[in-house]
Amino acid sequence: MVENLVSFFIDLFSGLNKNLVLLLISCMPIIELRGGLIAASLLKINLLTGFIICFIGNLLPIPFILYFITPLFNKLKKTKYLNKLVTKLENKANNKKDKIEKSEFFGLIFFVGIPLPGTGAWTGALIASMINMNKKKAFLAIILGVLLAGIIMSIFSYGLLGNII
Repeated sequence: MVENLVSFFIDLFSGLNKNLVLLLISCMPIIELRGGLIAASLLKINLLTGFIICFIGNLLPIPFILYFITPLFNKLKKTKYLNKLVTKLENKANNKKDKIEKSEFFGLIFFVGIPLPGTGAWTGALIASMINMNKKKAFLAIILGVLLAGIIMSIFSYGLLGNII
């Protein structure tokens, strides 16, 4: 499924520079660095360049999420049309926050770093904000988690997937 989504965005951004495509894909929720590295492999971008671009792209939105998501959600919950969407996103994060709350820093690293559905930097930042985790500590944990996810996904994207394609 991720491969199809990544292929869709590669086609959508086909007129742009490959590095910019990777950056944009890696900034997107759900896809993040994980999909970015798959895209890098499909676009035949070398591992180190792809890794660095995807790493930066995945981290770009995180400070904004950590600092502004809670006030933004509070304002959006007051609107008629976005209340349901915000509540749904908060419920999703609340269902996963137990995994992080117990061991905050290391819990957040592994939550972000282990590439499973529903995990990643965006969700990790949302949960860190919801549990009022120290922003600097949360950002460091997310950086380390994205690094871990990048290593795992590089092995998958450039190793296993790279040999199949």
